[in-house]
This record gives sequence, C-alpha cells and structure tokens, in this order.
Amino acid sequence: MAAPLTETQVPFSATLRESTRDVHERAHHSEFMDALFDGQLTLAGYARLAAQYHFVYQAIEEAGDALREDRVAAPFVFEELRRVPALEADLAFLLGEDWATQLEPVAATEAYVRRIRAVAADWPGGYVAHHYTRYLGDLAGGQAVRSLLKRHYGVDGPGALFYSFDIANVPAFRRRYRAELDAAPWDEAEQRRIVTETRVAFECNIAVLADLARELDAFRA
Repeated sequence: MAAPLTETQVPFSATLRESTRDVHERAHHSEFMDALFDGQLTLAGYARLAAQYHFVYQAIEEAGDALREDRVAAPFVFEELRRVPALEADLAFLLGEDWATQLEPVAATEAYVRRIRAVAADWPGGYVAHHYTRYLGDLAGGQAVRSLLKRHYGVDGPGALFYSFDIANVPAFRRRYRAELDAAPWDEAEQRRIVTETRVAFECNIAVLADLARELDAFRA
C-alpha cells in the first residue's frame, strides 16, 4: 500500500489529471468531435466512431480479465464499467444484426489496440493508464455525447447504451476511482511512467479521431 500523504504531498490522482490536461483538451476539441457536436454528421458517422470504440474496449477489457488477480490492477477491474456488451447492443441497433461483419478499424485504432495489448501484457500500471484515460472520460464528458445522441438524432436507449452506466452515484464512484489511484503501491518513478503512458493513451485517442476526420466527407449530414 502507498504511504500516507503528508500535508504537502499532492495526491497522484491530481498529478495525473494536471499532467494530462493539455492532451485531454486536444482530444476533446478534435475536428471529428467538433463536427459531431455541431450536428454535422449523420448517425452513420457516430456509428463509425462506436465501431472504433469496440476494438479499443475489447482490448482493455480482455486485459482486465487477464489481470483480475493482479494486486495492482485488480482494484481497477470494475464490472460496472464494462462497456463491450453495451457497445455490441448499440452497434446492432446502428448497423443491424450483421454489425460484426461491418466493423473496420482505422489504422490508428489498430495501433492503439496493439499498444494496449503490449503494455498490459506485463505491466499492470500500463493497463491502469489506458483504463483511466477511457473510462473516467466516459463517466464525465461522455455524457455530453449521450445528450447529443438524444437531442440531435433521437437516439436514447439502444444506440446510446455505451454512455449509460449502472452506477447510482457517479461523483462518488469517481472519488472512489481517484482514491484507488492514490492508494496504489507506486513509487515516484512508477508514477512518472504511468503519467507518460496516460499521455500516450490520449495521443492514441487523438490519432483515431484524426483518422476519422479524414473520412468526414462520407458522413456529412
């Protein structure tokens, strides 16, 4: 267990948030996401994004299943965060019963998945870095996408289940997650390594969105 914080020490969760703020903002304001939030895309454009998520979350959740008994990674394997079943229901709604045959990763998604599998294979901290990057964002900013799907496309329930979590108190859950980050047995060198990998994870997300932006003309509303 990590040593108790002194009054002058900054919790690791706060360090991680501040150390990745700039790259997080870049991901949030990508060309593809701007077009989505501006209502410029067809629902098929959102489905293309959801397809990329399926590849990414499948890799993260497979890593979590493999690390379920690891003392460092296990506290972050939250069943209530599992997204693949919701994504599959959404894709069936958006693409039809043969949705699985229609999924095609962009090049950046393939690279992202390779990165997740490579770091999570022998580094629990790397798994946590990628887990943190995706799931805490889904619990916060992802809810804006859920509202957009309902408001602009009339999609609520199937098609938007990815953003619906079976969590009674999301702020309390986020505090619990941050507490796990602060309690993890990482020394300063490992914390720096995790910060670096978290930035890599954000860059992977940015690269996926950049690849999708190159397809925007095919999905203009």
